[in-house]
Amino acid sequence: MKNETVVVIDFGGQYNQLIARRVREANVYCEVVPYSKSIEEIKAMEPKGIIFTGGPNSVFDEKAPKPDFEVFNLGVPVLGICYGAQLMSMALGGLVHHADTREYGVTEIELDTDATLFKGLSAKNRCLMSHTDKVEGLPEGFKVVATTADCPMAAFENAEKKFFGVQFHPEVNHTPFGTEMIRNFLYDVCGLSGDWTMSDYAKNYIEFAKNKIGDKKVLCALSGGVDSSVAAVLLYKAVGKNLTCIFVDHGLLRKDEGDQVEEVFTKQFDINLIRVNCGDVFLGKLKGVTEPETKRKIIGEEFIRVFEKEAKKIGAVDYLVQGTIYPDVIESGTGDAAVIKSHHNVGGLPDYVDFKEIIEPLRNLFKDEVRQLGIELGIPENLVWRQPFPGPGLAIRCIGEITEARLDILKEADAIFREEIANAGLERDINQYFAVITDMRSVGVMGDERTYDYTVALRAVTTTDFMTGEWARIPYEVLDTVSKRIVNEVPHVNRIVYDITSKPPATIEWE
Repeated sequence: MKNETVVVIDFGGQYNQLIARRVREANVYCEVVPYSKSIEEIKAMEPKGIIFTGGPNSVFDEKAPKPDFEVFNLGVPVLGICYGAQLMSMALGGLVHHADTREYGVTEIELDTDATLFKGLSAKNRCLMSHTDKVEGLPEGFKVVATTADCPMAAFENAEKKFFGVQFHPEVNHTPFGTEMIRNFLYDVCGLSGDWTMSDYAKNYIEFAKNKIGDKKVLCALSGGVDSSVAAVLLYKAVGKNLTCIFVDHGLLRKDEGDQVEEVFTKQFDINLIRVNCGDVFLGKLKGVTEPETKRKIIGEEFIRVFEKEAKKIGAVDYLVQGTIYPDVIESGTGDAAVIKSHHNVGGLPDYVDFKEIIEPLRNLFKDEVRQLGIELGIPENLVWRQPFPGPGLAIRCIGEITEARLDILKEADAIFREEIANAGLERDINQYFAVITDMRSVGVMGDERTYDYTVALRAVTTTDFMTGEWARIPYEVLDTVSKRIVNEVPHVNRIVYDITSKPPATIEWE
C-alpha cells in the first residue's frame, strides 16, 4: 500500500528539514525534493499536497531557484513558506518588494481564525520572521489572513484553489502555533488520513528489501550506535542469515562499549557478527592528525577498507548496509545547501567501494523515528535509547591529536558524566550528552601541588530532531558531582567546563 504523500520542494533554507519533520510528526509521509525536479517527476509521486520551503535567496536574484510553475496547475494544495510564499505570489501575479533591512526574530502576529490554516488557534500569537523581501500585493483571488506590525501580508490564501502563503516560519519552535497550522494544512486542506507510522515503514521496507536483495549476501557496517543497530535488525528481518554484521572496534568507542555491542547482537539476536579489533590500526592512521574533517575522511576510508577485507574472507557480498540518517545527509550538504560538516557515512566514503551497492534504510528518517522503528522491531529499550554516537566515535570528541592516553582520559570522563545523568534521572530528558577532551591544558592545584593538565568540556542538549538544539539546563548539583568525580577519579584532568551554546550557531558535536 502506497502512503499518502506530501512533496516538500526544497529551496535551500536552513530550516527545510524541520518542515519534513513536522509533517511526519502528523503521521503524514513526505519527501523532500530539489526545486529542479521536473513537473513530470512530481506528478508521478502523486502528491496530496505540496510545500514550498524557505530559502536564502531573493526572488529577484538572477539565479534564484524556481520550480516549474506548472506545479500550480496540478490541482493540488500548495503551502508556501517565506521564500516559498514570495515565489508563489510572484508566479501568480502578485507584487514582491525588496526591503532595505532584514526582518528577523520573534514577532507578534494577528491571525484570522476563520481562515482554514488558523482554525482553532489563538488570534494573537507569536512567530519567527526571517526575510528581506516581502509580499506587498496579492495575486487575484487571494486575501490577507495574518498581519504583523511590519508585515501587513504575513499570511494570505486563495481558499478556492487551496493556495496558501505564510511569511513566517511555522516549522520552528519559536512559532508556537506552527505545528497545529501545518496539521490544519495536512488534514483540513489536503484531506489526509495520517497513514505514516514506523510500524508501516518497517513492514514496507522489509518487503522492499526482500524483493530487492533476494538470496544475495548483505554486509552491515555496524558501528554499535543506535542507527547502525536498527539498520542491522531491519535488514536481518528481511534477509536473515544472508546478513553478516561486521563490527569494527576501532578503539574509538565509549568505555566497555565493544563488549556490550557484541553481547546484544550475539545473545539477544541470532545475527552473524564478526568483531574486528583494530584500534591500533586506526590510531596509526590518525597519528599527528588534528584537523576534524581530515579525521573524518581517514576514519571513513579505513572503515570501508576493513569491510572490504572482511568481505573477501566470507565470500561474495553484493550489498553494504549503513546506518546513515537524515540529519547526516543534510549536514553533509545536498544540492545547493552548504556543507556544515561531513559525516563518515556520507562524505567520508572513498571513491572506490568494493560492493555492488550501498543500502541506507534509515537515510530518510530522523533520530526519534529511528528509535520508534527500533522499538517496533523488538530491539531492547536499553539499546534503542542509548546515547547517539557519531560514526567517527571519540575521534571527534578528542580535540587535537588522538592518542591512546588521551582516549583513556576521555572514556573515563564520559562514563562518569553519563552515569551521573542516569543517577539524576535525566537520561530521557536530555537528548544527547557527552564529554570532550580539549587540547587545552591549564594550571591547577591538587594536594597542595601545582598541576598542568587537561580541560574536559561537558556537552548536553535538548532537541526533537537534532537539526536544532538548546543547551540543557542541568541542575548545578549534578554538574558539581560530575566535576568533582572527574577531577578526583580521572588522571590528568584538573578543569571542567560546561558548553552553554545552542545549535545553531554551534553544532552538537565539537568537531
